[in-house]
Amino acid sequence: MIKNKNQYVNREISWLSFNERVLQESADKNVPLIERLRFLGIFSNNLDEFFKVRYATVKRIVEAGRTGKSVLGGETAKDLLEEITDIVIKQQTKSLKILSDIEKELETQNIFLVNESKITESQCAFIKNYFIEKVSPVLMTIILNDLVGFPMLKDTAAYLAVKLILKKQPGDASAETEKRYALIEIPKGIDRFVVLPKEGDKNYIIILDDLIRYNLGSIFNMFDYESVSAHMIKITRDAELDMDNDLSKSFIEKISSSVEHRKISDPVRFVYDKSIGKDTLDFLKEKMDIEDTDSVIPGGRYHNRRDYMGFPSLGRNDLMYDKITPLPIKGISKEGSLIEKVSEKDFLQYTPYQTFSYIIRFLREAALDPKVRSIKITVYRLADNSQVAASLINAVKNGKQVTVQIELQARFDEQANIEYAELLQSEGVKLIFGVRGLKVHSKICLIEREEDNQIKRYGFVSTGNFNEATARIYTDYTLFTAHDGILKELNKVFDFFETTYKINKYKHLIVSPHYTKNVFKKLIDKEIQNAKAGKEAFIKIKMNSFTSYKMVDKLYEASNAGVKIQLIIRGVCCLIPGVKGMSENIEAISVVDKFLEHPRVFIFGNDGDTKVYISSADWMTRNLDYRVEVGVPIYDEDVKQELLDTFEISWRDNIKARVFSDKQDNAYRKNNNTKVRSQFATYDYYLNKLNS
Repeated sequence: MIKNKNQYVNREISWLSFNERVLQESADKNVPLIERLRFLGIFSNNLDEFFKVRYATVKRIVEAGRTGKSVLGGETAKDLLEEITDIVIKQQTKSLKILSDIEKELETQNIFLVNESKITESQCAFIKNYFIEKVSPVLMTIILNDLVGFPMLKDTAAYLAVKLILKKQPGDASAETEKRYALIEIPKGIDRFVVLPKEGDKNYIIILDDLIRYNLGSIFNMFDYESVSAHMIKITRDAELDMDNDLSKSFIEKISSSVEHRKISDPVRFVYDKSIGKDTLDFLKEKMDIEDTDSVIPGGRYHNRRDYMGFPSLGRNDLMYDKITPLPIKGISKEGSLIEKVSEKDFLQYTPYQTFSYIIRFLREAALDPKVRSIKITVYRLADNSQVAASLINAVKNGKQVTVQIELQARFDEQANIEYAELLQSEGVKLIFGVRGLKVHSKICLIEREEDNQIKRYGFVSTGNFNEATARIYTDYTLFTAHDGILKELNKVFDFFETTYKINKYKHLIVSPHYTKNVFKKLIDKEIQNAKAGKEAFIKIKMNSFTSYKMVDKLYEASNAGVKIQLIIRGVCCLIPGVKGMSENIEAISVVDKFLEHPRVFIFGNDGDTKVYISSADWMTRNLDYRVEVGVPIYDEDVKQELLDTFEISWRDNIKARVFSDKQDNAYRKNNNTKVRSQFATYDYYLNKLNS
């Protein structure tokens, strides 16, 4: 065990550092202007999810009377809550400055965001009519003064906290000023950004909050008031699912009940407009029972800035990233049988550089092929109108046996997966609801086909979800293969879902929770042995997050033995690279750019016989010990070379790569090498393959 004062970075602090990298994108003037606004939205959305999950978890540790030092990298939970709040306040302040700068730049492009005080006479009629026709009918307004209890505020919904100062009655000058407080919920079903009629070359946009502010007189016309003010507030609630033990309920019923309960779970963050009156703020905090362990964040005029992810394009393609056309895979035509192609050779799909349609084509072909007997697939997150689900239903209608393992506890997609589960079940799909105590996070599919009176298997293993919507913005690998050894073991994984007491052995696959950690430790040990024997030894890994302290320690051990280690970690990284005597042979970078980096790739030198794996698992305790994950070895030399090439392209990035260090400063990697923006270079790599 390495002994070092600063051995790990706390995962929550590292996560906030990752979100700072997202914020950097919104400040980067080389990023198109509207895309910068959208990165601000991503930053805000990420922060909402962080408080729902991670902050809420640390808060529960405090409330349980525990320090949490063993799981928090040596920091106490109470100190960590304070540190998180301090960092978030600084980041929020920075984000408001960035937003202000972007708005000024938008004005140079004839795009103006106006508030209720800047409405022109010609815009007035449009705004009043829009309010009457679209906003007023769905507006939820609550007068607070006379209520016995405070209304239950929705998680991350935005509210205008309204204060009315009523006029004194004539002749009653000595009477105390009467105040009325109210809440207006900002409707979610209406676009947050209302595009006003264009005036010449100028585009005008008003945020829905300000449109409502402009119409406060109409909303509160029954009160005789001398002034009215409205300031934004929102709360974030604990997103943990509390499962009951009622044996009479089905698993779907239990998840549904837990999702419903989440709506009234404890608040963990309260954000308010810092210009709100102290009397209004004190009234709200008292009524809402805001506790010391809650994070109270003074913010700007507008909350729920995640809505900036949907900022209107206004037809200004020059202010957005160019849309890329996903490429075909070399050697595979748009027509003809994919199953036949896979029977000849493994191939790799890398979205969004290459089209996701190969997965849909593969499933649709299996649905219609008279020789296909069964389809088995895992589902974690599906698109809203999923062609994957449609293909599986089509297969059932054609007499195939279709088995879907659907993860009902996929965070924030529980309700969507419940609805898909009910749909698939009603169409005759056999559903499996996972393994007690484990989430099923693997991305696998197995097709069984009768050929020459024998069962021949085909399938694919992916690093990401089978979701055509996210495949346009997430980078992920999918291996299509007919390797019988791999596919027989995929069948064992599906058997495990139904007979969980039976633990299978695997020669090819790396499967959590039983084997992943130990297999990777053995692969690292092999590199340590090679380094000590004077042989070339290296490890190259690309993941989303790296939080397992045991695996961090293992890489520290490898570094001290002389193994050269390159890490590309998009998000959380608890390892500290480049520290003499601990990690001096480890380099680590993070690439944050146009697409969200999502693959998990593991490369081991193996004394010249390089071993390469792709997997659904990050090196996090949850992925290693508490989820069903599947990693697959790459045996095809062409596919292996493709993975080595694309890793190398990412590693050479010196435009969007940030360097991990003990400073935690998100410094951009700077060197004198040829400029490489890896996501753009990866697309060019596949374009060149097609033309070669």
